[in-house]
Amino acid sequence: MYSEEHKNYLKKIKRYNFSVKLIQIVILLAFLIIWQVLASTEKINTFIFSSPLAVFDTIISLYQEDNLLYHIWITVYETLVGFALGCALGILIASILWINKFIFKIVDPYLTILNSLPKVALGPIIIIWSGANTNSIIIMALLISVIITILNVYQAFISTDENKISLMKSFGASKWQIYYKLILPSNVSNIMSAVKINISMSLIGVVMGEFLTSKAGIGHLIMYGSQVFNLNLVITGIFILCIVATLMYYIVVLIEKKLSHR
Repeated sequence: MYSEEHKNYLKKIKRYNFSVKLIQIVILLAFLIIWQVLASTEKINTFIFSSPLAVFDTIISLYQEDNLLYHIWITVYETLVGFALGCALGILIASILWINKFIFKIVDPYLTILNSLPKVALGPIIIIWSGANTNSIIIMALLISVIITILNVYQAFISTDENKISLMKSFGASKWQIYYKLILPSNVSNIMSAVKINISMSLIGVVMGEFLTSKAGIGHLIMYGSQVFNLNLVITGIFILCIVATLMYYIVVLIEKKLSHR
């Protein structure tokens, strides 16, 4: 049984979280209402700024034409593939670099250079190498996400409590045992933080790739809308991207909570 003080504390936490969510929703609704009012009263040019109702009508139109879910699926599929590859390769390479500091010393400057290099600049080369298809888009997402994952996960690994590492060494633990029994378990939260960053970076890479070469996807909708001066379609694409990014982020957060409970 919980004490009264603990129950009051839990109630306070719930009220606090509810207040945060409520204010977030109120801010969003206020923004949409003000935007629509300005558009309806012609205070803003709806050709340039569109309006919430125009965005809603565009979504309905895309859905009725059987284009909406298709474009969303293409972007989500490319993002998930790039995300999965980025996480797997990033964690694997970071683990290798932690196990072998000599290799890290060699590749460290190259990782820094690759991380600072705008990946969109490599877009034309990627298209030439892999073709103007889904593969080039996934590679673009992979390049953006994997370097970030390597750097963040490796930094988490080397920040592990040195006293614990020394304790395991004193008991004769091997490098692999230290990694498997200490480094990985103690950095689950840090790895999940890198994963949360990775999902957004993968989505950015996919959209950038769809801008360069794509016949489908949310990025394609945005690019096509800009080419034909259909700002309703452009803003609708951005709105859908926000929803997709939010859902992906909270799915990762849910997975993180499940892992933390275990």
